[in-house]
Amino acid sequence: MSVVSDSRSQALFERAQRVIPGGVNSPVRAFQAVGGTPRFIAKAQGAWMWDVDGNELLDYIGSWGPMILGHAHPRVVEAIRKALTDGTSFGAPTEREIELAELILAAYPACDQVRFVSSGTEATMSALRLARGVTGRDYIVKFRGNYHGHADGLLVQAGSGLLSAGGSGKSAPSSAGVPPAFAELTLVADYNDPAGLERLFAEWGDSIAAVIFEPVVGNAGVLVPTPEFLASLHTLTRKHGALLIADEVMTGFRLALGGAVERLGLEPDLVCWGKIIGGGMPVGAYGGKAEYMRQVAPLGPVYQAGTLSGNPIAMAAGIETLRILSEERPYDQLERYGARLEAGIRAAATLPVTVNRVGSMITVFFHAGPVATYAEAVRSDTEAFKRFFHGLLGRGVYWPPSQFEAAFFSTAHGEAELEQTLAAVGEVFQALG
Repeated sequence: MSVVSDSRSQALFERAQRVIPGGVNSPVRAFQAVGGTPRFIAKAQGAWMWDVDGNELLDYIGSWGPMILGHAHPRVVEAIRKALTDGTSFGAPTEREIELAELILAAYPACDQVRFVSSGTEATMSALRLARGVTGRDYIVKFRGNYHGHADGLLVQAGSGLLSAGGSGKSAPSSAGVPPAFAELTLVADYNDPAGLERLFAEWGDSIAAVIFEPVVGNAGVLVPTPEFLASLHTLTRKHGALLIADEVMTGFRLALGGAVERLGLEPDLVCWGKIIGGGMPVGAYGGKAEYMRQVAPLGPVYQAGTLSGNPIAMAAGIETLRILSEERPYDQLERYGARLEAGIRAAATLPVTVNRVGSMITVFFHAGPVATYAEAVRSDTEAFKRFFHGLLGRGVYWPPSQFEAAFFSTAHGEAELEQTLAAVGEVFQALG
């Protein structure tokens, strides 16, 4: 299906810009990286979305990751409906919080306890505070191009929207309004550079509270970790007494039931979750070994709180989503779809591209490759990507509007969706020449 009109989206975007900064509530949605008018979505079902102009769009954003079962899965919708009839928020404990925590911990047996928050940013921010509280150290390490939310200390050499929207991405801090004193407590290393990480620890090791990383990067496009890099993370943090924090906000329950921890054989001290554990509702969580989690208030001195943490509607959606994933174990299905999508894109390409994929996360870099680091990712031809994006959108395939974002697909993507996608990809590459 071709997109034939965007007049209502244009009108809504003009209206939105008068009352919302940039007309959007999250920067990448503004289409700044690709130009044109963002599509305002009216509804979604399965693998499909419909915008306000009535265009049918095959969705490869999936709300940036949580919709692993597709949009409006009947069982998840019914769970939300039932929870709504009981009330939307209590500010008091509920049984649903326990149920979801038990489901998460069953999939991550190395974690003993979990604390719910309302966003991925809250999860990573809280995990880092906990690491500092446990170790008594101030410095943290992150990796260039990894994005862990918009907390002050993490907007340093960040990826995603900061790369595409012209944010510095090249110096610390990456955002105005972040005091340099905060940024100075964040040390930046290169992803997939074990030697560089070793040099950093040789100089700063006794001051480092934690290393936080995206096990599979999605916020600079998909970057796949090397075994040597993962080994260095484990070895160096243990040697120097720093905590290792796996930011699984994007990869948790997507790459396997036990996320990247299971798929890659990781042994982190703390894990952060989001996206899928809320079944499309706002949620986040962090967890780990009991010896660390018992340092969180009210048991310990590390304070963290949230009025809407453990919101009953989000808990209900997350419980049903994780139950379905536990019952159906759809990861082989997702892997088969991804392998065929990846192969089809490679075969259709008429320009130099590198296709990086892990499970149901995929990025087409317009660069001959390889692309394993932030520095290699940013060499991509973003002008070619813009033409690729709009070519797909004009053919009814909604790819992420940034070269530096992962695309996602779901269990609702089947044979018909794959055929339509590859037909559109082939036509677009032929037009690009």
